[in-house]
Amino acid sequence: MSALTKDVLVAVIGAGAMGAGIAQVAAQAGHHVLLYDVGSGAAQKGREGIAIGLDRLVARDKIKAETRDAIISRIEVANSLDDLRDAGLVIEAIVERLDIKRSLFRDLEALVGEEAILATNTSSLSVTEIGQGLTKPGRLAGLHFFNPAPIMALVEVVAGLATDAHVIESLIATAQAWGKKPVRCKSTPGFIVNRVARPFYAEALRLLEEGAAPVETIDMVLREAGGFRMGPFELMDLIGHDVNFAVTASVFKAYFEDPRFRPSLIQQELVAAGWLGRKSGRGFYRYADGAKPPEPQFLAAGARVDHVLIEGDLGPAEALARRLSAAGVDITRQPGVGVLKIRSCTLAPSDGRTATQRVAQGEPADLVLFDLALDYKAVKTLSIARADQADASTLDHAAALFARGGIKVVQCDDTPALIVLRTIAMLANEAAETVLQGVATASDVDAAMRSGVNYPRGPLEWAQALGIERVLDVLDVLHQDTGDDRYRASQLLRRTVRRGDAHIDRKGGATTRNAQ
Repeated sequence: MSALTKDVLVAVIGAGAMGAGIAQVAAQAGHHVLLYDVGSGAAQKGREGIAIGLDRLVARDKIKAETRDAIISRIEVANSLDDLRDAGLVIEAIVERLDIKRSLFRDLEALVGEEAILATNTSSLSVTEIGQGLTKPGRLAGLHFFNPAPIMALVEVVAGLATDAHVIESLIATAQAWGKKPVRCKSTPGFIVNRVARPFYAEALRLLEEGAAPVETIDMVLREAGGFRMGPFELMDLIGHDVNFAVTASVFKAYFEDPRFRPSLIQQELVAAGWLGRKSGRGFYRYADGAKPPEPQFLAAGARVDHVLIEGDLGPAEALARRLSAAGVDITRQPGVGVLKIRSCTLAPSDGRTATQRVAQGEPADLVLFDLALDYKAVKTLSIARADQADASTLDHAAALFARGGIKVVQCDDTPALIVLRTIAMLANEAAETVLQGVATASDVDAAMRSGVNYPRGPLEWAQALGIERVLDVLDVLHQDTGDDRYRASQLLRRTVRRGDAHIDRKGGATTRNAQ
């Protein structure tokens, strides 16, 4: 199916930030666009907002003045719903209320031509449910843009149970023609991004509940070691806790209170207090009167380390050995279980088990674990945790070794899988469940998380780089150690390991028509 041609009239209903952004995207692609809003003067205000944004681009030499003029000339304010009758594509971007959306699409179905495509920009409601009661629900699909629409590349193209395949193909091709990166998915709670992203927030909140580390430390570690653009707490403050909590609660309810999506009491309390984040002046951080966030507490390095014994293969952390060697540390290697030994300190990458548990199972009592990093060749900050049986001086020795490689360390409590490894394992697990249930393909899930929320790697791509078996082991440890069913491993991960595959897909399984 080919993209809609430029002579197809596009109508956008809802002239807020999202609707105006979508109108701009369509106009930039060459379509004539009708912008409509029930609010008096809202559509005109939306058009003026687009013009102001384009003026800024002209001032920064990003576009030519004539390009700005051409885009604005293609956006027209509609005075009534009846003005949209000739539209070949209608995109709804109004309030997230099922009853209002249903009513709107019933009116549109009676108004526009039989071949017109109807699309909803909903981020949380069921496309299937929105289309219930339509005479031809097959022409309704989700077309979920991300804010700001002119900048964000991702578009989730969502098939409801009744959506016709050719409608999905046309929207995929059209989104590509508009310069976007479309991914296709089935209409399920949260679609791809809002579902798979839940553990990024949930595990940070859980770590905070457990006293694993302060807010500022968890944020910094996930930024500096995990490679995420923002830490989870600063991101929740930016989104707004009322919004973020509502999405989590909605997904939790929609999945029949599956513990994987359980909301946090901490975030519930913030909402109850009105501490909604940046927009209220306070959330996890204070924002009023130029307040600065607290600084994480780095561990001071002990005496200089000049020699390290490495026993066995360090797995994903093997780059640390090369980094230390390049810094002048003398390295001796011998067979073993994948640890570094200095003075009276044994360092090992986290495998999900706590250091205390590993000592109880026979490993040295001076054990210190270090967290996962996106890139051990370049990482500048890591979190570490010592076993309860270890002397506090082991942290000084560990900090001294990492200092030789130009790495600062922060202490985390001896919690299962630490911070980054735990977060990545849970993101990969939810991504695998999304693929298992036929919501989207593995490649589309990874693309959605990279383009929609700027993850440094797709969760499944990251799991494959770490090794699927290693990720599965971490999840099994978390499940057994905590007794919490939220950590149960996806059967797709287990199946992938059992067949000896290094890549996650849906081999051998059934797929639905909408997920193909």
